[in-house]
Amino acid sequence: MTGLRAVPSGDSSPGGTASPDLAGLLRLSSRGDEAAFATLYDAMAPRVYGLLLRVVRDPAQAEEVAQEAFLEIWRTASRFDPSRGSAVAWILTITHRKGVDRVRSAEAASRRDATYHRETPTTEHDVTAEAATASLEAGRVRQALETLTPTQREAVELAYLGGYTHTEVATMLDLPLGTAKTRIRDGLIRLRDTMGVGQ
Repeated sequence: MTGLRAVPSGDSSPGGTASPDLAGLLRLSSRGDEAAFATLYDAMAPRVYGLLLRVVRDPAQAEEVAQEAFLEIWRTASRFDPSRGSAVAWILTITHRKGVDRVRSAEAASRRDATYHRETPTTEHDVTAEAATASLEAGRVRQALETLTPTQREAVELAYLGGYTHTEVATMLDLPLGTAKTRIRDGLIRLRDTMGVGQ
């Protein structure tokens, strides 16, 4: 893949025309079909940019991270498994992870700058311990997500990894609002039970 077009930072109107088969486009992209990926890009760029703008809160960085997200989507399209959730959820999960990585990287750089003049021998150990703890916790969450039904996981990932409201999740999954809320609630109850939270 040579290069990506700039992510449109303007309006993100998902309605109007019939939405393309994103799962099919991902399948074609995994075989190196650049035209299919361009169609996928055009369909998802506004949502990807909108999500990143909410995560990183900076338009220029949101555009930059969107390019990184689409590059990863292009490289890992073969890993998409439609039995585990929708193409939208898969794409937005990658997008959200990239945005969070950027925020964490920026925060870490700020902390390094602020504490540079008073280095302590325990700083590196503390950062390593924090990273290890966060990695273990993330692993537990991923394992717990695997116990959800595909419909519950899709709704939970959009709401809590994608940062979408219940109304937005309902619109994206073409569901009544009550059904979307029920899937999210049932998924969260199952996650809580699986992870033993509050027990």
